[in-house]
Amino acid sequence: MSMTPGGPTNGPEYLDGSGPVETAPTNDTKKRLVALGAILAGGAVVAGGAWAATSFFATGAQPAEALPDSTVAYFSVDLDPSGGQKIEAIKTLRKFPGFADNVDLETDDDLRERLFEEITSSGECEGLDYAADVEPWLGSRAAMAAVDLGEDEPAAVGVVQTTDAGKAEDGLATLVDACGGSAEGDGGGGDGGEESSDGVGGWVVDGDWIVLAETEEIAQQVVDAADGSSLAADSSFTQWTGEAGDDGFMSMYVAKGVTKYVEDAAGMGMLGMPGSPFAPAPDAMGMDPECFENAAPEDIEECFETSDDAASGEPEEVPEELQQMINDFDGAAATVRFDDGAVEVEYAMSNYNKDLTRFVESEEGVEMISGLPEDTVAAFGFALEEGWAQGLLDYVKTLAPDETESIDEQIAEFESETGLAFPEDVETLLGDGVTVSMGGGLDPDAVANGGPGEVPAGIRIKGDADEIQAVLDKISAQAGPEAAEYLEVTEGDGYAVLALADDYRSALEDGGSLGDSATYSEVVDADEAQSVLFVNFNADDDWLVRLTKDMPEVSENLEPLAAFGFSTWVDDETVHGLMKVTTD
Repeated sequence: MSMTPGGPTNGPEYLDGSGPVETAPTNDTKKRLVALGAILAGGAVVAGGAWAATSFFATGAQPAEALPDSTVAYFSVDLDPSGGQKIEAIKTLRKFPGFADNVDLETDDDLRERLFEEITSSGECEGLDYAADVEPWLGSRAAMAAVDLGEDEPAAVGVVQTTDAGKAEDGLATLVDACGGSAEGDGGGGDGGEESSDGVGGWVVDGDWIVLAETEEIAQQVVDAADGSSLAADSSFTQWTGEAGDDGFMSMYVAKGVTKYVEDAAGMGMLGMPGSPFAPAPDAMGMDPECFENAAPEDIEECFETSDDAASGEPEEVPEELQQMINDFDGAAATVRFDDGAVEVEYAMSNYNKDLTRFVESEEGVEMISGLPEDTVAAFGFALEEGWAQGLLDYVKTLAPDETESIDEQIAEFESETGLAFPEDVETLLGDGVTVSMGGGLDPDAVANGGPGEVPAGIRIKGDADEIQAVLDKISAQAGPEAAEYLEVTEGDGYAVLALADDYRSALEDGGSLGDSATYSEVVDADEAQSVLFVNFNADDDWLVRLTKDMPEVSENLEPLAAFGFSTWVDDETVHGLMKVTTD
């Protein structure tokens, strides 16, 4: 449901905490070009979350209609929010002094004009007037995309809505003149689709949309390809954006077609950046692990070891397990939206690695979180199905088949030094479900003077307490007496309990009803979740504000926060995630 303007304000409100990202130009020409591009296609991205949080994905024509179904990646923004959403969002943002002091934004402001002012405030594009040169033709929706046009690399494309195609032609020409010289496009100058000398690019105005690309020829190719086979009508696009939930003010989509380029990168030994879903171990990819750990992102390529294939220019063979993951990837989508005053990010992606995700489908950990004390400050709950440790080991070995013997030797050495049996003891230690949580009463001064025993943190494990204690005794023997006192298991409410502070141990033993609290249910999808991260900012006398009281500017901007929740779950062919943030 949507918020009602002027409605009750008793419940929590929500916000998006993303921030602006800006790239410093290197010369005057680039400054003009960056300003031009930002006005046309990247305004909302340049302005960041402060602007985006005032938006709501309205109904009507969307940029996907102007792109072909060969689009492999898509990011859209809508700056035409419903009146109620805009008002409530700005009210929420203005609760944060950092926003209110630095962004003079009122509920009836034209966001496009404000973006225009921000982008041109450096003095570039002199002589432009928003009311005369931009407003008559600029629409409220825009997108950036990567389109497969049959080349070695996808074409980078921008799409901008226009309210008047004729005025758009003149307006674009005016923008180019003011911001960086000549460019090609429908009536915009240039010749034959060649890239303009100053790199502004080309465009084609087609109905309600302006398609921008490196050259006019590329832009026209995109328009022609979209005729009769648009992205908006593509079944995969419809499926994945639907899986990501209700419409929002930002939408993102990645198509299966992107695997063509992923596969090429993997074959050239160029895949595996930190965080990539297709990233095997560095040494499994012909990369020097030590170099990989220490190199800056821009220097990663230098860490690849030269192989006979690389020296000959031939692509390296993609590991079988990685190739299977690439084949199994079918798409992904994400949406950022307001929902009943909530700002939430929801995503869905194809379950391309079922060999691992089958171990995280239990809801036991989430059920355990529901039974924590209601005054819980923060908690993480999850569960792993039986066999997960061996499954993870087998997976690692498939990514690095040449390292299997070395991996077995390292495990044997680990078992010899610790006395632990892998994977049996590791699986026993995590049981059938785990929660890691923190309660109220955290006092940094007490912790500094009294040590770990003053920290109200603990773990609950669903499993046999005696068996868990036997594993912990092995760890204690290696860790020494100082650690051993914190590795003693007690039983409570059907769970094995570990805690640093005695009072918190008792609270965990007694259990509670966190899952029934309004704060928890507002940010966690308890019906679907199989793992949950939850933070209650209001708990324990606004604990985060209290802990940052020596930094007033930070503290006052944290005070409006109420709660945070991140829920994830696997539904057969699809991996889901939902993140929510609320404010008071």
